[in-house]
Amino acid sequence: MNTTKAHNERMAKMTFASVYPHYLTKVEKKGRTREELHRVIMWLTGFDETKIQNLIKEKVTFETFFQRASLNPNAHLITGVICGYRVEDIENPLTQRVRYLDKLVDELAKGKKMEKILRGS
Repeated sequence: MNTTKAHNERMAKMTFASVYPHYLTKVEKKGRTREELHRVIMWLTGFDETKIQNLIKEKVTFETFFQRASLNPNAHLITGVICGYRVEDIENPLTQRVRYLDKLVDELAKGKKMEKILRGS
């Protein structure tokens, strides 16, 4: 699926710190924990707890966030629709990675089992 250039630029410039509180609120409202959210982020990116906190403090953009990440080799197994986009069909790599994270957070909030969210890892 093709996203617009403006959409991709907006994704790149958005800061992880500005979105993180929304992720946390979303999962906690559904009875999940901060630790579970961090486990999902760590699985996708390879970041540890300290690195996640540092990236929030630095207010890095999603572009920088994913440049520094070591994307999980099983990330391509993340499929489905999030925000009206089928993640496996998004052509822009950065936008796809942001939507991978959105999809994982959504699955966590919907109560999926952690082993399913982490694609069997």
